[in-house]
Amino acid sequence: MRRLGSVQQKIPCVFLTEVKEEPSKKRDCQQFQVVATENVNPLALEANIDCALATEKLDGTCCYVTLYKGQPYLWARLDRKPNKQAEKRFKKHQHTHRSCKGFTWNVEEDFKAVPESWIAAHRVKHHNGQPLPDEHGHIPGWVPVEKDNKQYCWHSSVVDYEVGAVLVLRPTGEDEDMLEIAAVPLAELLEQTLELIGTNVNGNPYGMGSKKQPVHCLVSHGSVVVRNPPLVDFQQLYSWLQENPDGQVEGIVWHCNDGTLIKIHRHHLGLRWPDGRTCLGDRPVVIHVDVTVNEYNSKDLFTSLSGLNGHCFSRLKDIQLEL
Repeated sequence: MRRLGSVQQKIPCVFLTEVKEEPSKKRDCQQFQVVATENVNPLALEANIDCALATEKLDGTCCYVTLYKGQPYLWARLDRKPNKQAEKRFKKHQHTHRSCKGFTWNVEEDFKAVPESWIAAHRVKHHNGQPLPDEHGHIPGWVPVEKDNKQYCWHSSVVDYEVGAVLVLRPTGEDEDMLEIAAVPLAELLEQTLELIGTNVNGNPYGMGSKKQPVHCLVSHGSVVVRNPPLVDFQQLYSWLQENPDGQVEGIVWHCNDGTLIKIHRHHLGLRWPDGRTCLGDRPVVIHVDVTVNEYNSKDLFTSLSGLNGHCFSRLKDIQLEL
């Protein structure tokens, strides 16, 4: 099986993009939007995208599994961002030049503080020991998900450090359509990136759980393969995302053989998301979480799902936890 790419940086669009002076459909208060042209990005051609693995782009928040204090740990995405004054200067430059290029940062003074445990993402460039921002003015990075941090309570709900396991949504391998939610050892996921999805993440486009019974889980990047993906052609991708039942996804991420990641997002093509049903939310799922109450200290999501062990649901969005 090919080694799937780890999501540590912003992924380039499969098409060359341009800036339009119209309010963004993706970000509130942004008075411009980045849209795709019909020209394929040379980076995609160099990476031989026609032979790449097409996978579903998931709408959640990015996570990472690596060591912390000597044991496998779940880390949450935390990009170091500019303070208000620096952001104002950056946006003025961006508006004037219609580009981010040429802007000079003072890393020590222009960026907000981050926790001591923060680490920069892989491949972040450094100068004089200081991590440098990307073209968007962010320094991608990670912080460990610790139990007492309320900011990451939904991340915490899917991990149990005492047992060393996380709740993962993945294809079963037996049926190309069937998914499973399983308790997976953290050690098996070392150096992988995953997407946290669920009730309280990004407006819950997949319809998981409810306010009273929230459901969250992790999905390894690249694990949900797109069936019969369209060719890398603007019109074919547009039609597939707009009309094909398998195209009810946020976008596609191509995992190229050389490790390069390339993406397309519905917003690049002026298409809404979510727009009614979602392909992932409508897939059948089986619960494979077999634990005892005493085995897991987190007597909540792990235990609730254990009570449903072996149960099949016709749609992911139909999972109902017992109160």
